[in-house]
Amino acid sequence: MNPAPSPDARAGIPPQTSRRLILGSTSPYRRELLQRLQIPFDVASPDVDETPRPGEAPALLARRLALAKARAVAANFPEAVVIGSDQVADLNGQPLGKPGSHARAVTQLRQMRGQTVVFQTAVAVVCQQSGFEQTDLAAVKVRFRLLSDDEIENYLHAEQPYDCAGSAKSEGLGIALLASIDNDDPTALIGLPLIRTCRMIQAAGVILLANKKDKS
Repeated sequence: MNPAPSPDARAGIPPQTSRRLILGSTSPYRRELLQRLQIPFDVASPDVDETPRPGEAPALLARRLALAKARAVAANFPEAVVIGSDQVADLNGQPLGKPGSHARAVTQLRQMRGQTVVFQTAVAVVCQQSGFEQTDLAAVKVRFRLLSDDEIENYLHAEQPYDCAGSAKSEGLGIALLASIDNDDPTALIGLPLIRTCRMIQAAGVILLANKKDKS
């Protein structure tokens, strides 16, 4: 029996030729995470309405927006492998997005103190030319300490995390707000689950861990 063709062969690209990679996000946090893989990539801004639908669960919202972002950028770069991602903080089934202001951040952190919040981080990978499309979700359970109002105010003035879902940067001073973190991918809470992302972009035709030695 003949072996199944490789993903590259099915996509019609020569073996060992890596597809162009585009991060469909202007988030500096996701860009810094993807740079850890030491592979070239471009950045494009997706034009996507992030308004939740009535009654939409946080996990479904994160998946929908991640895929919408990837598809929006892939429409302009059909030959490329495009990564889209979105994160929604889930407090007892209610979505908490980016606060955008000090007052809203105070409200979010007061709601979350002493509570377990699930940060739903979705990633989608799309290559329009080859017909590749996958999504995945990393759920991170975070328990917040019983924070005082003064602690909340001091933290927000120090770090100003108004562009972060849930009003906290776990990779920075925000770690001081937390009692525990439970997850299977340490990068998911920052905004891009790299373990899942690696698996998906490799399946889409991006080469990881390529030989970078100079050819003689």
